[in-house]
Amino acid sequence: MSVRHWVVTGGLGFIGSAFVRQVLCERPEIHVTVLDAMTYAANPANVADVARDPRYRFVKGDIADPAAVDRAIGEGCDAIVNFAAETHVDRSILDPEAFIRTDVVGTHVLLEAVRRHAVARFLQVSTDEVYGHVEEGLSTEDAPVRPRSPYAASKAGGDLQVLAYHATYGTPVLITRGSNTYGPFQYPEKLIPLFVTNLLEGATVPVYGDGLQIRDWVHVDDHARGIAHVLECGTPGHVYNLGCANPRTNLEITQRLLELTGRDWKASVRHVTDRLGHDRRYALDASKAQALGWAPRVPFETGLEETVSWYREREAWWRPIKSGEYKAYYERQYAHR
Repeated sequence: MSVRHWVVTGGLGFIGSAFVRQVLCERPEIHVTVLDAMTYAANPANVADVARDPRYRFVKGDIADPAAVDRAIGEGCDAIVNFAAETHVDRSILDPEAFIRTDVVGTHVLLEAVRRHAVARFLQVSTDEVYGHVEEGLSTEDAPVRPRSPYAASKAGGDLQVLAYHATYGTPVLITRGSNTYGPFQYPEKLIPLFVTNLLEGATVPVYGDGLQIRDWVHVDDHARGIAHVLECGTPGHVYNLGCANPRTNLEITQRLLELTGRDWKASVRHVTDRLGHDRRYALDASKAQALGWAPRVPFETGLEETVSWYREREAWWRPIKSGEYKAYYERQYAHR
């Protein structure tokens, strides 16, 4: 097997770290360099199981800094996989500028590095949120992007740059757009880890509006596996949706998490003012990725039960997070609602 070098940006985050763990455990021919700015959601503990692998290397740096990107690439690499992003819609409403710097400017810097170093493949990890609210049916990859939040707009801006570089320069790019992702090691500001950890602490959970927003859910291991598959088998210039056609309302998710944690609805749930511009429904058509050979393996109910068990058994991972910056954000986000 020939040795290959992949640069993974944002590799200490939720989906990025799952990808790094998976690649180093399953692909002995690949060396991985993680480039991460170590912002609030990055956690070295996420890759502790593989950090001593001689094929693992870490570079601290911002993807919007060309010098940091060059350090990560070093003497060359075969692929760059861009997980680095500001990702939380609520935070984008409070501070949209940070999202533009990372998701738009950072993507531009990486694309220029791909050209400068003649990198063979660049994969942009994106989101179903760029399609905006989907009233009915499923979003295919050729559906127009209609972002409705600063986060979704910044991701759409990065995606459009990626496709434009392919059209203009022939840059060998790919895009994956995943549905809502859940599983171990997710920073507890997103719905499932927020609700699970709050319920395990005996705290209430904030349900936005009527709670009837619909999301499709994919397990993080399936999502990471799909990204690796598209990286190696996808056609440059193409977009691939990664979803499970597994729709649930937020109320349904809340009810199941209450059951799994043994908590009572009346004592544990409070409805709060809905998010500004909140999309009601996302739904992905993933048949293109499935035709390429990818398929999700983790049934939602099994994955959700295992995720709750993971957080129950890993309090040492999440309890330190829910203080300091996180606590200040939580108060800022929910106190007035």
